[in-house]
Amino acid sequence: MTPRTDRSNDEVEIRQLIDGRVKALHTKDVNAAMSPYAPDLLLFDLAPPLQYRGAAVHRKNLEEWFLTFGGPVGYEIRDLNITAGDDVAFCHSLNRISGARTDGTETDVWVRATVCVRKIGGKWTITHEHVSVPFEMRPPFKALLDLKP
Repeated sequence: MTPRTDRSNDEVEIRQLIDGRVKALHTKDVNAAMSPYAPDLLLFDLAPPLQYRGAAVHRKNLEEWFLTFGGPVGYEIRDLNITAGDDVAFCHSLNRISGARTDGTETDVWVRATVCVRKIGGKWTITHEHVSVPFEMRPPFKALLDLKP
């Protein structure tokens, strides 16, 4: 059996998965936002703790996060890079989160994201996600939220 070398269809499918997630975040549609995640998801997110295990935990956090936005969530992906194998792929990008919060503040921050997907039952599924921001390496240690690409 010859290994497959044309990954264009896989990359298109993965890009569609990412684009669908962005639309769901924008409209705060938790069901659509959660649809690409594996039940045993491992997530390294911005908010503590260090890691979240399971899509059910991520769903709860996402529902609570959506409630902090007074309107749509702005979510832009820049420089998306996808590397796909037969049944495993990873993506990385710079993502902008913006929007009016219910407390009257405005959010506008760029984050770094890595998304790992596996083909499960013929469908690309997010199994791991890592979102982070750079931080000042000298005291006082603080997140650098004003950086832009």
